[in-house]
Amino acid sequence: MATRLPETEYGERLATVRERIADSDADAGVWFGATSIEYLTGFAHIQTERPVVLCVTPERAELTVPRLEVERVQGNPRIDAIHHYFDYPGGRPVEAAASMCREMGAESVLADADGAPGTMGYTGPPLSDFLDVRSQSWVPRMRWAKSDAEVALVRESAKWANLGHRYLADLTEPGAHPATVSQQASTDASRAMLDTLGGRYVERVRGSGPVHAGYISAHETALPHGHTPNQRLREGDVLVTGASANVDGYHSELERTMFVGEPTDEQVHYFELMLEAQSIAIEALGPDVPIADVDRAVSDYFEEQGVSALAQHHVGHNIGMDGHEPPYIDRGWTAHCESDDTEYDPEDARMEVGHIYTIEPGIYTEDAGYRHSDTVVVTEDGFEMLTYFPRDLESNVIR
Repeated sequence: MATRLPETEYGERLATVRERIADSDADAGVWFGATSIEYLTGFAHIQTERPVVLCVTPERAELTVPRLEVERVQGNPRIDAIHHYFDYPGGRPVEAAASMCREMGAESVLADADGAPGTMGYTGPPLSDFLDVRSQSWVPRMRWAKSDAEVALVRESAKWANLGHRYLADLTEPGAHPATVSQQASTDASRAMLDTLGGRYVERVRGSGPVHAGYISAHETALPHGHTPNQRLREGDVLVTGASANVDGYHSELERTMFVGEPTDEQVHYFELMLEAQSIAIEALGPDVPIADVDRAVSDYFEEQGVSALAQHHVGHNIGMDGHEPPYIDRGWTAHCESDDTEYDPEDARMEVGHIYTIEPGIYTEDAGYRHSDTVVVTEDGFEMLTYFPRDLESNVIR
């Protein structure tokens, strides 16, 4: 049962970026992105108008935070010193971060951005007003292939997502409201997860439980990102579900197309087309497979079946700390990697051991949508399914 990333992972990550700093002519690496800071140090925070800035040199890792984050950073064994400003805008966060870098002996830095993102109304000067700044995007690329420890966390997430989805299916019935069913399933699964894991659960949520399970229904399923309709469930409704769980900052994705009552012949037809498309995509996964080819195989199948016009998105995406991460299983991925406009290389167009993908081809009629999503990891021998709620039609009919 994996519930926490081992300390050794952070040491290896920091060692990797320190090697890259040493291979450059810069004095330090700097990060403004919340996910990158968490990936390198384990310090998780919500990105707001108050920037947090990490500076790493070959010898030290130091952090500039707003005053309200100081106590949360204290005790982090990977942070050698904490600098703070009172608040934004009076605290001048970028100036404080530049001062931190200079105190560390860094006048030239490689940064993930030239200043903090404009989140929640933040506007501030670029870091290059104070230091020599060049760009790097090391951490997002490092996150593509997951270590065994990271895969174990996503596998644990999938286990609790499966429980949440089971509660969701059991609570669903005609006359129920999709919003309250989703809330109840999420609450019940979260309670079970927290009671089971106890102190082993790493706090990663605020005001909600670690498991989310819910669905959209009726006409909203015809929209890939539909809203929960204010309409009670009725016989004949199509549901597109979604379940995940947060395990030390890592996530899985489980989605199913379900039916309230017996599906019509037309609904069965589209369900089976979607299910076959997902099977084609899953079976195409493996190390060194061109990523674009998986999406292309599904596109070819949809064209053969005469439903290409009903597809509205690519097959899937990488997943881990974020819900959506590159690489994307998209027909354009190879050209994207070979373009002069990206930082990627041609070899980035192929799958690697440790890539974790959501596999979710969908088709959408005027009346309803049909989409399963499973979380699958690329292994040396091919792939491993991490989510495991039944995919067949019979298991996804609510009677």
